[in-house]
Amino acid sequence: MASILIIYSTTDGHTLKICQRLQQVIEREHHRVELVPVSEADSAELNRFDKIVIGASIRYGKHRPEVFDFIERNRKVLDSKPGAFFTVNVVARKLEKNRPETNPYVKKFHKKSSWQPRQLAVFAGKIDYQKYCFWDRQIIRLIMWMTKGPTDLKTVAEFTNWEEVEVFGRRICMME
Repeated sequence: MASILIIYSTTDGHTLKICQRLQQVIEREHHRVELVPVSEADSAELNRFDKIVIGASIRYGKHRPEVFDFIERNRKVLDSKPGAFFTVNVVARKLEKNRPETNPYVKKFHKKSSWQPRQLAVFAGKIDYQKYCFWDRQIIRLIMWMTKGPTDLKTVAEFTNWEEVEVFGRRICMME
């Protein structure tokens, strides 16, 4: 039985929801899982865990700086353990951009971070206009219009392929 830490950075809560599903999948395989926001991860005693997973959402084309700051501060520990990384973004709703090798944000992650996790995944996120503040709603709506996504301000559209999340959870369990 492995002890697995899942660290997350979420903007509107959807990345946490994905992490919770990963936790369910991994715990069904009799492993222990702890979920921790990246803002609290430095106090998580990383050496206690056998594997470390980091999940991060995208907003306006970027992962939050605190994700990269955490990775750089903890590179030695991260490099010494089996690790996985996943990103959550609405661009991944498109078939041609829903794999690590084709998703622009996974590519950006690799350019900005020298950490090389053993497993990578990308999951399509969620649009929920009603949750956003006025300016975010307008900017996201413009981006969706430009990329042929949903623009109705009453839209709640979850694009996540939950089967892919489950598959990734099983891959985490098998990481050595």
